[in-house]
Amino acid sequence: MDNKLTETSSSNRRVAAVPIWVKPYLTIEEAAEYTGIGRDKLYEMTSLADCPFVLWVGNRRMIKRRIFDEYIEQMYSI
Repeated sequence: MDNKLTETSSSNRRVAAVPIWVKPYLTIEEAAEYTGIGRDKLYEMTSLADCPFVLWVGNRRMIKRRIFDEYIEQMYSI
């Protein structure tokens, strides 16, 4: 079974959409949806210099999903 979903874009072209739980990197918005942690808290967490799960792509923050999952599993509170 294929993990990719198909959406129709505004130009009626079929576009493959990858589910959040499959993506290796998430935007802040996707990470907020994935975890239920607020965007502001995610921005705060990823602003720390030693944040292990942030990947900077220019000025854009991406969340390394696998490392983020492991980090959250180890935390008592955030």
